[in-house]
Amino acid sequence: MRLRDVLSVLSKSSPYAVKTDRETALSDELDKVKDYLYIETDMEADFKNHLQSLAIGKKIIYLCGSSGDGKSEILTRYRKNFDNIAHFHLDATHSFSPKETAIERLNKLFSDYENGDKSLVIGINIGMLGNYAEEGNYENSKIAISNYLKSSRETEEHIFIDFEKYPKFKLESHRYTSDFTEKLLKRITSIDNNIIRQHYDKELQHHDADLKLCINYYLLSLPSIQRIVVELLFKARLMKDQFLTARGLLDFVYHLFTGPGYLFDNIFASQDNEIVSKIADFDPALRRTKLIDQFVLSQKLGIDDPDFDEFRFSPNLKNFDLHKLNSPESNIRFFYIIQNEELGNNYHKKFKADFSDDLLDRYATIWRLHKMPKETDNKAELRPFYRDILMAAISKYVNKNAPQLGKEDFLLASRGRYLITAHLDIKPDNAAIKRESENGIENVSHFLAFLKVNGKALKPIPININLLELLLRIVQGYQPNKHDKNAVVLLDELLDKLHEIASKEKTLFIISDQQRFNLNDVEGNGSELEVSGG
Repeated sequence: MRLRDVLSVLSKSSPYAVKTDRETALSDELDKVKDYLYIETDMEADFKNHLQSLAIGKKIIYLCGSSGDGKSEILTRYRKNFDNIAHFHLDATHSFSPKETAIERLNKLFSDYENGDKSLVIGINIGMLGNYAEEGNYENSKIAISNYLKSSRETEEHIFIDFEKYPKFKLESHRYTSDFTEKLLKRITSIDNNIIRQHYDKELQHHDADLKLCINYYLLSLPSIQRIVVELLFKARLMKDQFLTARGLLDFVYHLFTGPGYLFDNIFASQDNEIVSKIADFDPALRRTKLIDQFVLSQKLGIDDPDFDEFRFSPNLKNFDLHKLNSPESNIRFFYIIQNEELGNNYHKKFKADFSDDLLDRYATIWRLHKMPKETDNKAELRPFYRDILMAAISKYVNKNAPQLGKEDFLLASRGRYLITAHLDIKPDNAAIKRESENGIENVSHFLAFLKVNGKALKPIPININLLELLLRIVQGYQPNKHDKNAVVLLDELLDKLHEIASKEKTLFIISDQQRFNLNDVEGNGSELEVSGG
């Protein structure tokens, strides 16, 4: 069996992509590879603990996740050991008969549970949970599901284990991590006791070795490149809302190995994979910097670059055939993935500064500051974000048609040369920020910003990386347009709330050239207005 055959278990088109209760092995050798690749997660450990608790009480356990998360894999793994105390239903989107709907099958399962002495374990997605809460027959289950969907409340009898509560990515003190991804990449490429590595070594010795596949395997075995892959996946999650399932990740890695080109092209330039189609927007060859543009142009014009020639023909790069790469863009991608490696004359390192992602680092820093433990005084470190980014962007955006207004002026309307404004005292809500740092919930897709307006707390503002980027650009003078629609919606929701508050202020201001009038609502109900100034 060749290396490509062994790696085929990673593909979503492989019969190993979905776990079933088959009795006979498809291939003893591939079964061993599949078993070797299996990684137990924190979620699975919690699931196992709940299964063990069934010995002392009848319960329903809902294993909730999206298609490809690995529900069937986990349920099949534990079914044989616990089928004496629980009935397992691997996929609640399916029924057992063409005449039976999935809802009817769940009704039957809940009926058997209520009338029997066994617990019930169900693999189910969130959408089907919602459908049953609306259309199901068994009230106890409907109420339990509905309460969970609304407020994540559980009961002793109804246990929900949700893949979403075990995030694929974490932001730690000085880095972003993906425990499952990192473990999987290390498992696939480990030097010791690795059945896949053994086939890689054999492939290298084969008379007709698949050298491109071997090079891709070697590249992904480098820890520095694994870190870059994790970073790219993290960016796809934050900026493109790309969720990472176990099946999706395995197929992504398979594509990196077996795509049409070298790994550094497969990860950016091929559109045959869902995750790659999102990562393609982060292609370093698309960056417009002076150094990258000069390199691309000089290569396309055939201008000699002795330092690059020395680099690509250096002994430790001879197997990469850089002189045969189809385009200078491929070389840029290669420079990117090996930016932390020492190779040849290190020509590639001159581009490292051009590859840095200040936005991602800035987002991670601000996210961490909002999640600092209570004993840490983070007010001073967060002040620049609130003062120089969030509040400054709000002021510039709302007053874009009247840049002469001060930071506390909130433009409500304009009538010819007259501007109608209100004063809003907007400040960080430090007490709310402190409470948020203590709640323990760590959703890396956004952080919550907290403001007080005229002394009153505002509803928390979810800020994702795209909104943060928009805020930074507005501060620099950018005017949002239709291409910013997703981030602008979030910003407009905030401004609508501020506009509502501002329009109810007792004192409004009418400004024209050098004149300024105060319009005071004496009674607070609009019945008596007092005008002053001039």
